[in-house]
Amino acid sequence: MHAPARNADSILQMIFLGIILLPLRIICIAIILLLTWPFAAIATYSQPPGGSAPLKGWKRRMIQIVLKGLGRSMFFLMGFQVTVKGKVASPLEAPIFAVAPHSSFFDGIVCVLAGLPSMVSRPENLAAPIFGRILSSLQPVLVSRQDPDSRRNTINEITKRATSAGQWPQILIFPEGTCTNRSCLITFKQGAFIPGVPVQPVLLRYPNRMDTVTWTWQGYSFKQLCAMTMCQPFTRVEVEFLPVHVPTEEEKKDPVLFANRVRNNMATTLNVPTTDHTFEDCRLMISAGQLTLPMDAGLVEFTKISKKLNLKWDHIRDQLDTYAAIAGASKGGRIGIEEFADYLKLPVSDVLRELFLLFDRNGDGTIDFREYVIGLSVICNPANTEETIQMAFKLFDMDDDGIITEDEFACILQSSLGVPDLDVSKLFKEIDADETRKLSYNEFKDFALKHPEYAKLFTTYLELQRCQLEASEEDSYQSSEVKHTPVAKSKTPVSETAPVARNQICPEGYESDNLSTSDKKDD
Repeated sequence: MHAPARNADSILQMIFLGIILLPLRIICIAIILLLTWPFAAIATYSQPPGGSAPLKGWKRRMIQIVLKGLGRSMFFLMGFQVTVKGKVASPLEAPIFAVAPHSSFFDGIVCVLAGLPSMVSRPENLAAPIFGRILSSLQPVLVSRQDPDSRRNTINEITKRATSAGQWPQILIFPEGTCTNRSCLITFKQGAFIPGVPVQPVLLRYPNRMDTVTWTWQGYSFKQLCAMTMCQPFTRVEVEFLPVHVPTEEEKKDPVLFANRVRNNMATTLNVPTTDHTFEDCRLMISAGQLTLPMDAGLVEFTKISKKLNLKWDHIRDQLDTYAAIAGASKGGRIGIEEFADYLKLPVSDVLRELFLLFDRNGDGTIDFREYVIGLSVICNPANTEETIQMAFKLFDMDDDGIITEDEFACILQSSLGVPDLDVSKLFKEIDADETRKLSYNEFKDFALKHPEYAKLFTTYLELQRCQLEASEEDSYQSSEVKHTPVAKSKTPVSETAPVARNQICPEGYESDNLSTSDKKDD
């Protein structure tokens, strides 16, 4: 009863204060930006384009003094009450700041408190009116998403500046690469740690009763958060500068180890867990939402999976489309045995259940997207080789005429799945791209490559055939041994078992052969 009342009071208070505070603060921010622009314009006048040379002398001192003071004033007028812990390291002590958790565009307040270090930004931002000139005076590290070499160029630029012995400003990096809700620290990107120079970790906290700053992939928009924050009487923020982390020789050679140790230290101080999710997981979350799946369906721990299975983001993104086609109608965006069977256009059988269990790694009766990706990579794709496809085609092509008819296709699938009355017409039509009611090898191969889930069914049946042939040969050998052994004649006749042809198995024949063999042994 009390919580809703307090929330209602907070909303009313925000509306009342917003009528007064919001327009007043917007006017103050506009005035400060207008005051800042001339100093930024003077400092960057006649500077080489693209920030290829650092600001020096009086220009650099002016930016440090003026922009730092105006920046503090702007955040103060926006209602931010800042508490600073620890000591800011000098450029020679720590050329790079690693700031986390990154949860808001308001995190830029760290830049003001740290003495206006450079940040990573897109070249397009420099073209923005007023703000672009101010950003240019901070000498950002520019990264273009259209440039295929952007990652390598950015790393080279960060390394050049970090090892310049103070000629360039310090660099501030949010190693998570995206905004989170501060409940944990996600995987740090390696950009801040590849140069192998000392790094100062910086922690951010927003200890407010009402959170109006967190800007993640879900929730309020940029404009809404700005309005809500400026309608608050004040917003608390704590910034803690931890001791500088000087990398060991081992960490200099291994940026991943360096990043993980810094992250673990920061997480321990924040008292939050770490997770192997990354920025790429967030991109997959957005894609999952666009495909009407729950957004958390995209959380696959991309970096861990991609390293172990050698997968690319684009490949996993394509697999998400297929997964959505299977799981779209399933509750919670997961695949059950029925959805799995519907997608394969096959009935639920013992063989299909076995394949499903190979995907269902945690045994909860459903397949999530992570299990689906791992299943395709570990179980299906290795089996979906050219050799397997050729063998499967020969298996279906029972009369060796180079094509597969629907009857031949049905015969083998009915036998392999143990379903004598299986209707395969829908699946056959999907494979029959030219609608000739006959499957060529190219049609069969194209379908198999696009649907690796079937590969395990093919290899399972091929293994069954191999076992039958081996058993048949063993029975024939044992029968021959009995015939030539000089012992007393047995009253029980021993019958020879004919080997089963490679491509002549049909459900009826398969059952009668097994039945007759069993009867003869019983006799």
